[in-house]
Amino acid sequence: MTITTRAAVVESAGAPFTLSEVVLEDPAPHEAVVRLVAAGLCHTDLGVASGGLPFPLPGVLGHEGAGVVEAVGSAVTAVAPGDHVVLSFTSCGSCRNCHGGHPAYCASWLPLNLLGGRRADGTSTLSRDGEPLGGHFFGQSSFAERALVDERSLVKVDPDVPLASIAPLGCGVQTGVGAVWNVLEPATGSTVVVLGAGAVGLSAVMAAALTPATTIVAVDRVAERLELARELGATHTVDAGRDALGDALAEITGGRGADGVVETTGNTAVLRQGVDALAARGTLVVVGAPPFGSEVALDVNGLLGGKRVVGLTLGDSETQRFIPALVELVKTGRLPLDRLIGTYAFADIDRAVLDMTSGKTVKPVLTF
Repeated sequence: MTITTRAAVVESAGAPFTLSEVVLEDPAPHEAVVRLVAAGLCHTDLGVASGGLPFPLPGVLGHEGAGVVEAVGSAVTAVAPGDHVVLSFTSCGSCRNCHGGHPAYCASWLPLNLLGGRRADGTSTLSRDGEPLGGHFFGQSSFAERALVDERSLVKVDPDVPLASIAPLGCGVQTGVGAVWNVLEPATGSTVVVLGAGAVGLSAVMAAALTPATTIVAVDRVAERLELARELGATHTVDAGRDALGDALAEITGGRGADGVVETTGNTAVLRQGVDALAARGTLVVVGAPPFGSEVALDVNGLLGGKRVVGLTLGDSETQRFIPALVELVKTGRLPLDRLIGTYAFADIDRAVLDMTSGKTVKPVLTF
């Protein structure tokens, strides 16, 4: 039985979000209907809405949903109606990387999550006035009061934790945390530098504060963000609008360089500075995504000291284990995600976009 719901539709590239009645198709065997309680707003949503990626429009975006399961398809076993869930990315579940515990590198990741707008079999999950809409965004399209969600996007969570406080775990937070825990894995006494103090960067700062790293440096151009980074665990901050990054990091590290760098800005010039600031055998994790086709020049001889540059998608997380652990850290106050969140009524989505774009709010969360 199809369900009519209200969604924020992007009509064409560059258009604002428009609230509209849409129809959810019947759940496939491995899908569930979720009543959304909250959904985080991410820069990826804005990039797609602007036309930066070839997602089919008109369409419904949203990929940091959290809500309550209302109905499940015939083959769903992981969740049941009434369960509280965080929604994350989907994956095929059968390729080598999925089997190896790395679903963020699924062989079908791009068409299933970011570009296709439909299920793997080509069928649509959403329509309006009898015409299909772009949907299945990250297996969820959660900018809607109800969403048809792929089973592999669903993560069952503790019902005692308010869903609005954990919606961002599905993408931005797990990306920043995973960059530190899953890739850098800081050793005792090490130095971690985070380039950019947005939602992903501040999540990396909070993650680093839960490791044996003793020096945690946050870099940004906004004084308020740097102050917040200190409150969340940064031991040092660098105002990149005032100080030369290389000189500042050399002074902080005594000339040795950084053991780990998380690059979240998507600025290739900043990425180059981060690589140059690495210590011997140091690792830079590339998280920020510049426009497709962007290139960066590196000093090859500078890499011969064992430096590594690693690209990252969604924290390289196995969501069924990773997200519940993050929920527990939020619940116990050890991951103070509330310091990043500003809540907005779903109808105020365009104001949330403006506040995120201007920097007024680090992580807007829509509430339903």
